[in-house]
Amino acid sequence: MDLEMRNSNKFLLLFSIFTIATCGLIYELLAGTISSYLLGDSIYQFSLVIGLFMTAMGIGSYLSRFIDKKLEVFFVTIEIILGLVGGFSTIILFLAFSKVENYTPFLFIISSAIGILAGLEIPIIMRIMKNYSLKIMISNVLTLDYIGALAASLLFPIILLPRLGLIKTSLFFGILNLIIAYIAIYIFKEQIVKKKQLIVATSMAMVTLLVAFGYSSNITTILEDSLYSSEIIYAKTTPYQRIVVTKHNTDVTLFINGSVQFSTKDEYRYHEALVHPVMLQARRHKKILILGGGDGMACRELLKYDDLEQIDLVDLDPAMTELFKNNKMFTRLNNNALNSEKINIFNVDAWKFLEKSNDLYDVIIVDLPDPHGIEISRLYSKTFYQMLINHLSADGAIVTQSTSPLYARKAFWCIFNTISEVGSPFQLNEKIAVKPYHLYLPSFGEWGFVMASPKKIVWSNLKVKTPTRYLDKDSFQNMISFPKDMKYIETEINSIDTHKLVKYYTDGWEEWFK
Repeated sequence: MDLEMRNSNKFLLLFSIFTIATCGLIYELLAGTISSYLLGDSIYQFSLVIGLFMTAMGIGSYLSRFIDKKLEVFFVTIEIILGLVGGFSTIILFLAFSKVENYTPFLFIISSAIGILAGLEIPIIMRIMKNYSLKIMISNVLTLDYIGALAASLLFPIILLPRLGLIKTSLFFGILNLIIAYIAIYIFKEQIVKKKQLIVATSMAMVTLLVAFGYSSNITTILEDSLYSSEIIYAKTTPYQRIVVTKHNTDVTLFINGSVQFSTKDEYRYHEALVHPVMLQARRHKKILILGGGDGMACRELLKYDDLEQIDLVDLDPAMTELFKNNKMFTRLNNNALNSEKINIFNVDAWKFLEKSNDLYDVIIVDLPDPHGIEISRLYSKTFYQMLINHLSADGAIVTQSTSPLYARKAFWCIFNTISEVGSPFQLNEKIAVKPYHLYLPSFGEWGFVMASPKKIVWSNLKVKTPTRYLDKDSFQNMISFPKDMKYIETEINSIDTHKLVKYYTDGWEEWFK
């Protein structure tokens, strides 16, 4: 390359460095996000993907020393392969999860392949630019590499994931890699002998990605159909989660990040068990707080109480509450509960809401997803439960869904033990009263709840005075009887420092369904 490269070529080369850095990190974020959606435990999945990617980049950088000739051709070839592998990475991973029993090897292969190719890019481009001042060249390359990584980290959660989704994002950045291949062919046209072959190869790859991008909605539907046994009637990726609703005959099922949240065949059992026992324990029902529960089913049960005056519903994702507030098909499921004048909806983080709130509530209902990762586990910690009890009236009560006492026995009793350590704000050196209970849900199996109150919890002779489909006097008493394989066991307390609950939860479910 001539020392006096034209300014336009310099700009294109610097733009290429910025773009390949952005593409590399986007592919990394995509792999981590898909694995989190499919397998849960986002901290573990992202840690695994980052570790694989960085190691592979190191291998790629090492391998670059063995490339001595035709650096420009090699760089273009890398961009073509990376565009195809990175562009189709999400499709490959989705297919692997739905068609192959062991998904993890495919995650290793895809992450390692992209990492090695990305690791080759920067050393190769720096050697191509060897005629520049070493100080300026290194400064420019590394600066743009870091800025590209920053751009990717900001664009991915704010714009790309909610607007394009996973598959379109990967295909779009695969196309960007191929655009860099075209730019490299133009910049290095004097150094590349067989330009036509590279142009044809790049064009074939580009057509493949453009066709896939054009049909990405169809591809997404096909891939999601392979993950779900029933017809998908609604699907949306938000900045917080993937919401999918399926229908089979009259049964409607809600999935968040691939996990079942409710089935209309038996959701009434879950929501009656979640709401009515805690309402019977509380002396007053004027002011209620729900954390989670954006589907409005718990609100539906609460609105059966005539003395209820206000419900504050805190759900992080506005897409969830909007869906169940405005979509006619879904408002039928919750009896249009979210449009009640008694309900205030707050789309904020539950922890932040409690930190800023000075209100006291007669009943607090925690209807959050299972603690499959640290981001959710913090809302099952002793610190969080202490915050909850501090927002409770003296004769109020709290209930939290607590996963399965059968499939995740240690996790269930960890939640119970953690809440049991919370101190009462009304009696010095006294712990709050805690009561575990469970029921059978055909869609979930055995499911558990934990109730807590500053006052003594009285369970006997409770009678539901509102209309129910499941709860009666006998079912009430059955819920507090735990068979031998679900009985109490000692566990460590779940804290925001150790997050023991995540391991208990993961180990429990994997043991049953490995």
